[in-house]
Amino acid sequence: MSIAEFHDQISALTDQLAGRELNQQLQDWLNAEHGPDSATYRRLEQSCRQGVEEGWMCEHEAGGIRYGRVFKPDDELQGFSVDVVDMNDCAGPHHSHPNGEIDLVMPLQGDALFDDHPAGWVVYPAGSEHTPTISNGHALVLYLLPEGSIEFTR
Repeated sequence: MSIAEFHDQISALTDQLAGRELNQQLQDWLNAEHGPDSATYRRLEQSCRQGVEEGWMCEHEAGGIRYGRVFKPDDELQGFSVDVVDMNDCAGPHHSHPNGEIDLVMPLQGDALFDDHPAGWVVYPAGSEHTPTISNGHALVLYLLPEGSIEFTR
């Protein structure tokens, strides 16, 4: 898996997200169409695991959390940025989502939950905020941010 191949994988997904409102209906659709039992989920999980192992994902570390922006927003990704974090029973920094956030939760060990959500997709609407938390294990989380917009709380 190369970075270019991963970009193509994400682009195929974000093409399906273009123009959709970030809400519960989108979360339900993502979990029905691209949830943990789907080929899309399995390919994305494998790509993320490989990217972390190869060092081109999650290349930074702070407070026990490995993270990194894989792609800045671009037209081929329908304006989404792509970040991946590697967390093990911890909480990340509080932040808000001016344009919303779409997360893919990929447990690596245990029954890891992301903000109390199991494996699959979580969608936060525009204007939402949270302290991203992994409990009950170790997980990777892929973040899609419209226009790359995120505001960390000081």
